[in-house]
Amino acid sequence: MIDVIVAGGGPTGLMLASELRLHGLRALVLEKEPEPTRYARALGLHARSVEVMDQRGLLERFLAVGRQFRVGGFFAGIDKPWPDQLDTAHAYVLHVPQTTTERLLTEHATELGAEIRRGCEVVGLSQDEDGATAELADGTQLRSRYLVGCDGGRSTVRKLLGVGFPGEPTRVDTLLGVVELTAPPETVHAVMAEVRKTQLRFGAMPLGDGVYRVVAPAAGVAEDRTVPPTLDELKQQMRTVAGTDFGVHSPRWLSRFGDATRQAERYRTGRVLLAGDAAHIHPPIGGQGLNLGIQDAFNLGWKLAAEVAGWAPEGLLDSYHTERHPVAADVLDNARAQMELMSLEPGPRSVRRLVAELMDFEDVNRYLIEKIIAIGVRYDFGEGHELLGRRMRDVGLKQGRLYELMHGGRGLLLDQTGRLSVAGWADRVDHVVDASEELDVPAVLLRPDGHVAWVGEDQRDLLDRLPKWFGAAVS
Repeated sequence: MIDVIVAGGGPTGLMLASELRLHGLRALVLEKEPEPTRYARALGLHARSVEVMDQRGLLERFLAVGRQFRVGGFFAGIDKPWPDQLDTAHAYVLHVPQTTTERLLTEHATELGAEIRRGCEVVGLSQDEDGATAELADGTQLRSRYLVGCDGGRSTVRKLLGVGFPGEPTRVDTLLGVVELTAPPETVHAVMAEVRKTQLRFGAMPLGDGVYRVVAPAAGVAEDRTVPPTLDELKQQMRTVAGTDFGVHSPRWLSRFGDATRQAERYRTGRVLLAGDAAHIHPPIGGQGLNLGIQDAFNLGWKLAAEVAGWAPEGLLDSYHTERHPVAADVLDNARAQMELMSLEPGPRSVRRLVAELMDFEDVNRYLIEKIIAIGVRYDFGEGHELLGRRMRDVGLKQGRLYELMHGGRGLLLDQTGRLSVAGWADRVDHVVDASEELDVPAVLLRPDGHVAWVGEDQRDLLDRLPKWFGAAVS
């Protein structure tokens, strides 16, 4: 039997399949599109996603094809300097088109042994105590122990489950096009700089060879938002907003998106779970969507693997919802706030000016940017050390780097005392005795996703904590 069917072969589904394969599960990815898309919806990885790639030994692949940026304007387009002293070894945005991210994650998943089938659309779903059955558009039925819907904002899996998707509907539409412009680059840059003094939802980003990624406000909200805009519609809106259409022609791809914010009421229903856009949608402001989905998969993968393998402690799989639902709710809140701050109405513009003044304080600027790049996330593990529940940043050790020790997706006890032991959990937790000048605690226990599960130096205290995350000891 297939261990896990992953419905959806975007970044979330591919990351999840890779995480499952690290633990030896049979993972099958079903993607309804017959071929990979040639056009990028998202354009980069934020610091936490860069850390995720580093923790799994993928970062060099991404650095080889990406560009690092430390630029302001990531919160509501408010142009403030990139904050100093961010709590990460990767204090930058890595510009990588989504198409490239999907290609690299596909390569990684395939190398690990995941099976990816394209042109396979899930149209039916049922489940019982032992597993889930997916029905495909061609009538094929596939059986698995678990199924995860990573099939986007219009998720078929979520609809088949009957999971509520409450939130706010779209109020404003935005047009997006990958097109060619005949206007010289210096003209495009000058006009865009002037327009964006007042209209922050307009932009034209060069992609090379005269091709641009153009974003422009739509005239209204389309009745059927699945229908892409026409080139004439994009031209008209560019003229309305910028006074010129820059000689736009030869569209490669045209689309529209709205500012709806919705979140699934629950991320798990029996043996079926939701991740990525299937669990939450929000405006693409700040580039948070792709990153949020990758981080969902990173949280879920090891927990689902533990459940299938039979060593998961009670409640571990349910902690996926408990931990990630509030994170996405916070992203929806900050996305709503940013959209308000980009409004042309007098009230929001007054609030924008006030927020801009507050961001002159370094602590405020850092706090808001850490929301966007997700390094400020802390799960609620109860009372304890300030590191508890936070992900551990990469630190240098005498024998290398922390993240180099996490490529296998296992738990890790980093022990600076040399007195501790994980005997009984050695099949799930690595024990590394090493020291770091950057770490001022005796020892830390890290989950496979890098979040701190325990801090201390007492062996009995450690033995109380290990079963909570890694199940019963094996004699």
